[in-house]
Amino acid sequence: MPEPQPQRFTVPPSAAGQTLIDFLGRSLNLSRRQTKALIDTRSVWVDDRRVWMARHPLRAGNRIEITSGGAAAMPRAPIEVLYRDDHYIIADKPPGLLADGPHSVESRLRRRLALPGLSAVHRLDRDTSGCLLLAVDRESFEKMIPLFRARAVRKTYRVLVSGRLPSRTQTLKRPVGGRQAITHLRPLDANRRASHVEVTIETGRTHQIRRHLVSIGHPVIGDRHYATRLPSSDPARHTGRQMLHACGLEFIQPVTGRTVRARSPLPRDFRAALKRLNLT
Repeated sequence: MPEPQPQRFTVPPSAAGQTLIDFLGRSLNLSRRQTKALIDTRSVWVDDRRVWMARHPLRAGNRIEITSGGAAAMPRAPIEVLYRDDHYIIADKPPGLLADGPHSVESRLRRRLALPGLSAVHRLDRDTSGCLLLAVDRESFEKMIPLFRARAVRKTYRVLVSGRLPSRTQTLKRPVGGRQAITHLRPLDANRRASHVEVTIETGRTHQIRRHLVSIGHPVIGDRHYATRLPSSDPARHTGRQMLHACGLEFIQPVTGRTVRARSPLPRDFRAALKRLNLT
């Protein structure tokens, strides 16, 4: 699959001092609203640094590159139910949807399944896909909280990262937000451009996987927040969303005592990225 071709501009002396939103709007013949939406996808680079401030001032000679856009919200994307019992549902969250809130996986399943008390028990980032646990009522929700606190919920992810990770399994124990965070990495395949990694986490800090991986110099491919400066050849420059997929969830159901296991297959864009990067 060919990589999307970026658009490139060089700021002429006559445009020095213009803001990014004004320069791009004129160069692309877009309205101010359209230009702001483009910048908000974090697909705009100035001199190899990702820039998402609309009023970023430009200098003569600045090199601007626009790569593929981020994963857009997909209101029509189907949401598959991977597991369901009287207390819990595990949904296969598509990228581009929030876990909870308006127009989210939670709100859509509430309507579809006629479960007004349905609530997401944990969170996945908007652009992260895969296993999302929801409780059908408040009592079931509260029963899961001690399991998460006791680290008794096994969460497994597949991740594509920039660069070649060492082939050995490793554990990262670096604080995130001032709190202990533990991430286990098991490389599955790697080359000089990228690595395919299985990740399990013991803690669930905000953006833990993304922050841990960027801290060791291997950001998640497509991460538009933490990977802000990348060479023009980096695969993250041409990926529509962060390549982070919650592929597995396992826990002891607190009401029945039975083991619950759910697996989410790799989504199409993740498989396409593997192929593009010559990884398995």
